[in-house]
Amino acid sequence: MLQQIVNIVLIFFAFSFIGWCIEVTLKYFEYHRFINRGFLAGPWLPIYGTGAVFITLATDAASRFESGYGTTFAISFILCGTLEYFVSYYMEKRFHAHWWDYSKKPMNLKGRIWIGNLILFGIGGVIIVHLMNPILLAAFSRISLASEEIIASSLSAIIAADFILSHFIMKLVKTGVESSEADNTEEIGREIRLLLSNRSIFHRRFAEAYPEVIYRTEKINARLEEIRIEMEHMRREAEERAARLNKMVEDGRAQLAFRLEPVDSIKNTVIDRQGELIELLYDESTSTAEMRELKHDIDVQKERIKSRPSIRRTVRRITRGGNEETNN
Repeated sequence: MLQQIVNIVLIFFAFSFIGWCIEVTLKYFEYHRFINRGFLAGPWLPIYGTGAVFITLATDAASRFESGYGTTFAISFILCGTLEYFVSYYMEKRFHAHWWDYSKKPMNLKGRIWIGNLILFGIGGVIIVHLMNPILLAAFSRISLASEEIIASSLSAIIAADFILSHFIMKLVKTGVESSEADNTEEIGREIRLLLSNRSIFHRRFAEAYPEVIYRTEKINARLEEIRIEMEHMRREAEERAARLNKMVEDGRAQLAFRLEPVDSIKNTVIDRQGELIELLYDESTSTAEMRELKHDIDVQKERIKSRPSIRRTVRRITRGGNEETNN
């Protein structure tokens, strides 16, 4: 049991260091300079170590049922995504700042996590459990338990001291944000960097560790909410105006079509409807001679109408004939 606990502690420190190396490398390519990432002064990022420990313990517990790559991927996807979300939430509420922001990434959740990172977490979990953990545990097995305890205890003491030092720096940052009178995050950021630059190397390191940090005071949050409400109101007004305009256009089209409809067309429609009504009411077996004669006369007149061309076609034919004679 003690051996397992010591191994878990060493796994935590190993992946905290690996995570720090990854972050430093990525930020070097982005900013072309060395940036000591993280809230701690030492070369470790506890969020990576914590994620690795969670994945290791969860997959070990699930191994009695399933131990395939797919299960490891799903566990890592969910656990690390949940961890990153709640760490972001806690840090924002505790220190009034967004330490990372994925709001411009596709399929993100409130800018705290996004699908790309979750997929990488899943792949990383597979690498941790099925590749790196066996290598690390094999290396740990070559060291005596007493030596492992000394290493784990020493690293724990160092990181505890680092936590205490970083706590005071973060408290200073929080106080600076809360006392700021600025109404935008850029100005608050400049104030915080100036505040930290006049102090020790540890304070200056923290100011450089997160160049993209977004500070948010209650004043800024209230203003952002006002802007959001105002934009929503403007959007609704625009939609209502567009709907009214579309209705006016449709009504205008209907009125124009009604006014431009030829009289002949209207007459033909009326005649057709009258004919349908007569067919419904007329019964040959019960009709009188007078009714039959009237029905016959109506049918004759309808045939005459059908045999004659419409006025419009006649005008077009006469006009076309006149043009041909003029050309000749």
